[in-house]
Amino acid sequence: MPELPEVETVRRGLTPAMEGRVITSAEVRREGLRWPFPEGMAERLQNARVERLRRRSKYILIDLDSGETLLVHLGMSGRMTISGLAAPFVPGVFHHHHPAALKHDHVVLHMEGDVRVTFNDPRRFGALDLAPTPQMDGHLLLRNLGPEPLGNQFSAQHLQAALKGRKAPIKTLLLDQRIVAGLGNIYVCEALHRARIHPERAGGRIGMARLEALVVIIREVLMEAIEAGGSSLKDFRQAGGELGYFQHNFRTYDRESHPCPSEGCAGVIRRIVQSGRSTYYCPQCQR
Repeated sequence: MPELPEVETVRRGLTPAMEGRVITSAEVRREGLRWPFPEGMAERLQNARVERLRRRSKYILIDLDSGETLLVHLGMSGRMTISGLAAPFVPGVFHHHHPAALKHDHVVLHMEGDVRVTFNDPRRFGALDLAPTPQMDGHLLLRNLGPEPLGNQFSAQHLQAALKGRKAPIKTLLLDQRIVAGLGNIYVCEALHRARIHPERAGGRIGMARLEALVVIIREVLMEAIEAGGSSLKDFRQAGGELGYFQHNFRTYDRESHPCPSEGCAGVIRRIVQSGRSTYYCPQCQR
């Protein structure tokens, strides 16, 4: 499932195609995905102007001048693609004009300026919802989320309070969206390796100095991944169709049996399973 860097990459890619533009019409080609679409979604989207695109955790929020916000969750295989827009990241190069509809193109937004934004999801684990903008903080999918790891509310003090007395492994706790929003398996593995923290160490047994370093490292890993366009493992592509490249910078994730890349470490990356997910780490330098 796309994590924070992948979702932020998609949000940034969609911004020039959507922000400030009117949705001239919306095609809704099925009744729902993971959950049913809200009643009258196509009619409610029509003629609404997109005021801004923002992200909360792994969700894209599209604020409209109608006073509603379109919430988008990519799920396991969801993609949002753009056609009919000059690619802003390659001056003078244009996407192909609108391609023929694909089998799993479930929602199509026709934007002013002959721009089209399509939500495609073969596995149908994604979701779209439409609700009043002032109520979005209390939305069922958002109301229990912890602070954003790139925001000011995420700090060593916050982590210390959230982890106090906790015996669960730090890896598991960092994946808890109530503690910190948007982190997923890949970037937690990468951050713990850089911080030299063993993924099975009890969260409540990590001292303040190590938590301060971990907060900085989490932010560094996420920013590097965003700049690389996220990580493309199976389904993820950017809004313009490009692959992300951060997977080429993995230090531990999916590198079982490879030498540890830490300077001066002779360890070998191992894989264990925690809470049903693969964890990659170095048993020699992560303590």
